[in-house]
Parts: sequence; structure tokens; C-alpha cells
Amino acid sequence: MAFEHAVVLTGGIATGKSSAGALLKLMGFRIIDADAIAHEMLRKHASQIAERFGEEFLTVDGEIDRKKLGAHIFAHPEERAALEAILHPPIREEIRRRSEEQERLGKPYLIDIPLFFETGSDYPIERSIVVYAPRELQLQRLMKRDEMDEASALQRLKAQLDIEEKRHRATWVIDNSGDLSQLSAECERVKGEILKAFS
Repeated sequence: MAFEHAVVLTGGIATGKSSAGALLKLMGFRIIDADAIAHEMLRKHASQIAERFGEEFLTVDGEIDRKKLGAHIFAHPEERAALEAILHPPIREEIRRRSEEQERLGKPYLIDIPLFFETGSDYPIERSIVVYAPRELQLQRLMKRDEMDEASALQRLKAQLDIEEKRHRATWVIDNSGDLSQLSAECERVKGEILKAFS
């Protein structure tokens, strides 16, 4: 049965979820990456998306210009539903298929879903890890990472569920408010707790 041994890996923008995911992978967890699947589906359904949103969202080699489409959706939130109607069903189906493959091994594995708490009703998964950093640190990291001004960074943060709320809903929290060695120790601790929960 799909999702029985699944643990969602999520967080907020610029909380360090990718770094935590890389460490957890090194520690032996298998990871299904929802973002990578979404990119695959963007490529696969490029013509359908161009038909709905316009040819100007295609690059010269027929791929979707993700940055341009993202900016359009961000500026016209009412268009989001149309894009989701095209992409979400095949994304969900592929995540389910890969989950069923993992279930054959009978061991816990992670599904990296950035907006799990925003769209989580799509997946019947009970356990989750939230990679956490306080909002102020999130803001600083986002401005630095994406070379953004404060107003733009705040707008991005407000588009997601608040990190404190995600922390509250999580089964496990990985605190990434320190340096890499702290993050590594946190990942190691959570790994032990996950293995214990499934033993």
C-alpha cells in the first residue's frame, strides 16, 4: 500500500530543506523528490501548458520557461488553479507510483514535498519532518540567497504557511538555525527517532 512507510520532508523557503535532505540521503534514506517530478511533468505537458497560457512561456527548444511562468502565476494568483489542474494529477500519480515501489522494501523513506501543509490533503501521510529556521533568519537567508530586497522576500514568505505553524504540525523538527555541524547533528537525531518509530 502506498505511503505506509513514508515520511514527508518539508520546511519553509530558505530554511535549508535541501541541505537537510542531502544529509539525510547520505545517512541512508531514500528520497522521492516532488519538485523533480514536477519539473518532469512540466516538460511532459509543455504543449498543453503553452496552449492554455500562451506560446510566450515556451523557450526556443520547446521547454517551459519556468521563471517566466512562475512570475506570471505569482502576479495572477487566479491562474494558479489552471496550472494545478494540468500538473497536479500526473504529479500525484507519479509520487504514488514511486511510493508503491519503495513500500516493497518495507523501510521508512522520505518524500520531499515543499508545500506539504499547503497542499497536503493530496497525500494521506501521517508523519512529517519540518526543517525549521526562525522567520527572521529565513528572511535574511532568502534575501542573501536570491539577491532580493526585503519587500520581495517578505512577499514570498507570506505566500507560504508560516514556519511556526509548520513547526507546530510536524512529527519531527530539524532545527537549522545554526551551522552545518548543528544541522548534521539534528539530522542524525531525527534519523534515530524515525527508525525507532518504524521498528
